[in-house]
Amino acid sequence: MMNKGQAARSKMKKLSAHIASLLSIVWLTVGITFAQTTTVKGIISDAKTGETLPYVNVQVVGTTIGSTSDAEGRYSLSIPANKSVLKFTYIGYVSIEKNITQGIEQSINVKMTVDALLLKEVTVRGKTSRYRNKDNPAVQLIREVIAHKEQNQMAAYDFVEYEQYEKIALSLSNLSESFKERRIFRNYQFLFVNQDSTEIGGKNLLPAYMQEKLSKVYFRKNPYTKKQWVEADRKAEFDSKFIDNDGLNAYFRRLYEDIDIYKNDISIATNLLLSPIANTAPTYYKFFIRDTVKTQTPWLVELGFVPRNKTDMLFEGKLFVTLDSNYSVQNAYLTVNKDINLNFMRDLEAKLEFEKGTDGRYHPTKTTLGMEFALGEKAAGLYGQRVMNFKSFTVNQARPDSIYKGPAQENVTALLAVNKGDAYWNNVRHIPLERLERNIYRNVDTLQTIPSFRRTMDIATLFLAGYKSFGIVEVGPVNTFYSFNPVEGFRLRFGGRTTTELSNRLFFESYAAYGFKDEKWKYFFSGTYSLNNKSVYQFPFHYVRASFQRDTKIPGQDLQFVQEDNFLLSFKRGDNNRWLYNDIFKVEYIRELANHFSYRVGFTQWNQSPAGILRYQKIDNEGNVQEVPRLKNTELSLELRYAPNEQFYQGKLYRTPLINRSPIFTLRYNVGVKGFLSGENNYHNITANIAKRFYLSQYGYADVTTEGGYIIGKNIPFPLLMIHRANQTYAYQLNSYNLMNFLEFVSDHYASVDVQYYFNGFIFNKIPLLKKLKLREVVSLKALVGGLRDENNPDKQSSVFRFPVDGQDKSISYSLGRTPYVEGSVGIANIFKLLRLDLVKRFNYLDHPGVSEWGIRARFRVDF
Repeated sequence: MMNKGQAARSKMKKLSAHIASLLSIVWLTVGITFAQTTTVKGIISDAKTGETLPYVNVQVVGTTIGSTSDAEGRYSLSIPANKSVLKFTYIGYVSIEKNITQGIEQSINVKMTVDALLLKEVTVRGKTSRYRNKDNPAVQLIREVIAHKEQNQMAAYDFVEYEQYEKIALSLSNLSESFKERRIFRNYQFLFVNQDSTEIGGKNLLPAYMQEKLSKVYFRKNPYTKKQWVEADRKAEFDSKFIDNDGLNAYFRRLYEDIDIYKNDISIATNLLLSPIANTAPTYYKFFIRDTVKTQTPWLVELGFVPRNKTDMLFEGKLFVTLDSNYSVQNAYLTVNKDINLNFMRDLEAKLEFEKGTDGRYHPTKTTLGMEFALGEKAAGLYGQRVMNFKSFTVNQARPDSIYKGPAQENVTALLAVNKGDAYWNNVRHIPLERLERNIYRNVDTLQTIPSFRRTMDIATLFLAGYKSFGIVEVGPVNTFYSFNPVEGFRLRFGGRTTTELSNRLFFESYAAYGFKDEKWKYFFSGTYSLNNKSVYQFPFHYVRASFQRDTKIPGQDLQFVQEDNFLLSFKRGDNNRWLYNDIFKVEYIRELANHFSYRVGFTQWNQSPAGILRYQKIDNEGNVQEVPRLKNTELSLELRYAPNEQFYQGKLYRTPLINRSPIFTLRYNVGVKGFLSGENNYHNITANIAKRFYLSQYGYADVTTEGGYIIGKNIPFPLLMIHRANQTYAYQLNSYNLMNFLEFVSDHYASVDVQYYFNGFIFNKIPLLKKLKLREVVSLKALVGGLRDENNPDKQSSVFRFPVDGQDKSISYSLGRTPYVEGSVGIANIFKLLRLDLVKRFNYLDHPGVSEWGIRARFRVDF
């Protein structure tokens, strides 16, 4: 996409061509010769180092016609008739003039030399230098900015408060005229907004979403607290049966996060890009002094920067730095190279503005972030812009403790914040709405009244979420309607659930399934009562649910974000013949708090029957094998979960997490009660899990999960112990051991660690033949230690269930010994922007039957 300068040059070239044609006609008719324009292009570089120089000014002497070189030092310019001299100027370098030959297209490469005197004028300290970090005046200046970061950040004050206005607006962008003229929009042309085609978003826009928020922000340095008191909040909402509006808002805010130039890393579309004033910025960026502004006090230096590697997660752009003792950033312009390893990113433009406060420090006044996403260069896309405006800065003024109480970083929304009308917003907005935003609230409401639009949303919900709405009920999920497995054979299932159109308090869900091989019916029914008059699929949960399920299950299969009878999971490797028939009655009370602390209290009574080759067997007092047809169990449970700053999108079935820096803590306690409702075992099962993402700047990020558990009790049958999560599908599952067989390992105490390390293209970006493919590297390591105490080990205790055996009476289940189970993988992600392929290796326990040392696993993963 062209910027305004490129568009102007393009228009100039076309205009010159038309003028040349007209002059040719005049010459043929009246015999007067007029010379044509001349195109000159070339590359500008440092005469000593050979480094290309970006943003060099190129001007036709005697005219106002000019241009600048791009990030790679390339320039192109059309010279009018009777002009034959080009002048090249670049701050810190000696100006050069070049003569051109009129009438022919030509290439003139220019080598510029450093002007020592000029550099000394505009830099704090500096000597003549070539482009390299050592003794480079531009690098010297950026290191001064880095050294003064701490005093220029908000944390330099004990207390800070300010008023913050923000808005996020999104539109379908770059829409063709044929799209605009489609029949469904024939009577709704007012929905479209036209703009200059050279701007981000293209010519035709269809506004689709908007949110405004007015807040008062309070910061305290010690103890650290940052509170955002939301005074007004307004957004264009879609029908909740199609879209989770709160989740959509969280998702857009995750894409368009706050930009703090003084932080080492800046989040852009869920990826971290290194700030141009990060501590390590001189290692990854090239810096150039482009100009000095002497019309204000203090003077400003315009500092250009480009990435050393165009595909790395880096910005390019310019900073305006104050030449005083603060070395503050007064303005910043950030964009990215078109070759950056970001998915679906067609354009990005960020502008940061600061102003001088009464204490001489610079405070942010406005931040604008615009990004356009699309599947192709010319395809329709999604353009979004987030604007944040700040005013009424007050520093070092303490407030009552009530202002700061609660979690260290929290948004608090006033009770009446969402009930503000147009008159209120017109009065409190820091900046007026732009033309395309003025009618967006009304237009989004109008768009949803178009029958064809609602049909489109209905179809999209069916394919993406798996449910089809019929008013008071919705049917689904469709990907479970058909599947197959060795026990049931072909399995057909049909189900659905009620919606809020039936009741805001009562919700019912049910399905029925039939296996054509085992000729048995399976079914499920649940009833839920909402205690907060909200949908039971909307945060925060607060409900009571009772359910009964009769169905099959694979012991040791624990899936995330997918149903167990999903059709795609029917395809499995190896022997998949260890199954259970379960009758489960469950009652649960679930409560979530606004700070993302939640607890779950449950009662479960279930009967298990083995299926496939699985058998429940014990050795009686005479040493004979005794078949046990059924295991009965009664259990009470408590789960505590704390996920500070958690973000997610709530789908029809699962929450899709929007992972950030914050950890997630989970503690579970299950107790078996013998003698209560036919329960046969006493035990206490305690497990703890901590998951966190670690960002490593240019080196990518790592998702680390640690887990441990301990079961107190003796003579506990193996189905009630920890059957470690295994995976026999061909999909790579994050929370399972991908080369472990179902029911292979059983423990009553264990500890595990799982590390998924995403390099984000850091290595591949340096390889010429690979970097254009924008592939990304990933490695993983999973390790598990554990074991069985003698009182629960069937090899040493005859009163508990024997471990399962295969058709040849060989054991297929084991306890972990002193050697931990370890598997790892190396993978290539971002294949076609959505596929991850891993080569997985299992490092030990290779003598177990039916196991593989190597395997290829695939995972669909859509990342920006």
